Amino acid sequence: MKIRTESRAAAASVAGATLVLAVAAVALVPGFGSPTAARAQDQGTVPRTPDGRPDLQGNWTNGTITPIERPSGFEAVLTPEQVADIEGGRQECIEAHSQASDPDRDAPAAGGVSLGCDFVLDAAAGGTGGYNVFYLDRGDQVAVVNGEPRSSLITRPEDGRIPGRTAEAQQRLGGLLAIRGQHGEFDNPENRPLSERCIVSFGSNAGPPMLPNYFYNNNYTIVQTPDHVVIMTEMVHDTRIIPIGDAPGSEEGAATGRPTPFPTEIRPWFGDSRGWWEGETLVVETTRINPDQLTGYREFFGATPNLRITERLTRVDANTINYEFLVEDPDTWESPWGGEIPFMKMDDLLYEYACHEANYALENVLLGARAQERGGNR
Repeated sequence: MKIRTESRAAAASVAGATLVLAVAAVALVPGFGSPTAARAQDQGTVPRTPDGRPDLQGNWTNGTITPIERPSGFEAVLTPEQVADIEGGRQECIEAHSQASDPDRDAPAAGGVSLGCDFVLDAAAGGTGGYNVFYLDRGDQVAVVNGEPRSSLITRPEDGRIPGRTAEAQQRLGGLLAIRGQHGEFDNPENRPLSERCIVSFGSNAGPPMLPNYFYNNNYTIVQTPDHVVIMTEMVHDTRIIPIGDAPGSEEGAATGRPTPFPTEIRPWFGDSRGWWEGETLVVETTRINPDQLTGYREFFGATPNLRITERLTRVDANTINYEFLVEDPDTWESPWGGEIPFMKMDDLLYEYACHEANYALENVLLGARAQERGGNR
């Protein structure tokens, strides 16, 4: 019972913090730079497009209960007993909170009601039962990469934790927080989180990097042509259109050219992504990320415009894409960090996430704040 309790608490605390802070990261295996780093798992032949490339198309999900950073006391790879304990605890939580609600139940107690087994579920319910487990789909299995059940999604650095910030970054972060503190969190629509305003997905679902949000809608549709890859994220229907060319520095690229990067002053949502093939792996490099995204996620908060994110997508079998990423900004973090997560094929349909269609919640949030101000309760 001790192992189960510790496993659940560790996984729930990290995943819960990820939801509240709207950020995530995934784990990187040794050999990130090699197209052979993700090895086939004997689940069928890798399908190919007419031009001979690995076919990345279809619907995929990266939902998992593996936490972002490695909990204390765990090795990088879980034992079979730990896997059974963590997944069994998750299933017990789902079953316990899948019962029909009593229509004659009393109002929630003062201060709200804790559901107990899942921090994310408690945050979603808001202490009032606003969401229950019926509406959530954050995954019910640990992430398995190259046959290894992972204790965390981050594995670079080796401790499975996001590295510390440089002294310069800490100073820059303090200045940003001081600027943010000049306004109340309900003063203007612009002070509300990007996800609440339905501008981008909750957390970093659309990326880069493309990470699970531990809530719901961790699903993607990929469409592929010889010169473009399009990745549509179900959460807030964010879509990345990635031109594909020759690898940087290649002789072929010098002869035929590569997609021209955006001017420095243009920094779109999700950044400026350019892709190329390295053997069986699609490599995507992204720079010029929108400044509001750099301040919208905890780990990216205060990053410089020089932030660079490299993603690698390798279809290792009929049912799996190994997704790797590396985050680099030497003016912000003491070392690069990154990770790997499996994208699993799904046969379900993706539906439009009409986030702001008839969404009156944001207006009511601001109206409520103005009413409190009129009453002298700011």
